[in-house]
Amino acid sequence: MAAWRGALLLLLGSWGIWGCAAAAPQAEVRPPGPSETIAPSSARSEVGLASWYGSFHQGLLTASGEVFDMTRLTAAHRSLPLGARVRVTNMENGRVVRVRVNDRGPYVPGRIVDLSRQAAQVLGMIDHGVALVRLDLETTAGDIVLPAKASPSRPRHGAPGGWT
Repeated sequence: MAAWRGALLLLLGSWGIWGCAAAAPQAEVRPPGPSETIAPSSARSEVGLASWYGSFHQGLLTASGEVFDMTRLTAAHRSLPLGARVRVTNMENGRVVRVRVNDRGPYVPGRIVDLSRQAAQVLGMIDHGVALVRLDLETTAGDIVLPAKASPSRPRHGAPGGWT
């Protein structure tokens, strides 16, 4: 199993999935200790590949209506409610980050979440581009509060006048 996972990561890493952005400030997140286990915080958990997105999307509107900021701890997920809080655990190194779902995606087959550059940095996956992660939903629908709509300097991708 470990050899299969290593081969998969080597293959994905060899595709050259790299971010293009200046270093973002470090978030205050601690990795778990060597004997600490991370128990799921809710009944909703998912395991799969995560990727990250950065400067190419910087300033565009997300599905929630807010402007994407790669230095915030946010994520894109296909089905979780916008505004949901999710704990993301890097299964290879045990690092953990909490993110807020503010966009839809990923649109690459085989991936379960797209993370902001800052979240990817906290998880230690910037250089690899992808990582095997576990998502644990930490909020319920009643806890979700969406931010006020923002006026972007650029249109949302896919919108008229947006990037193609």
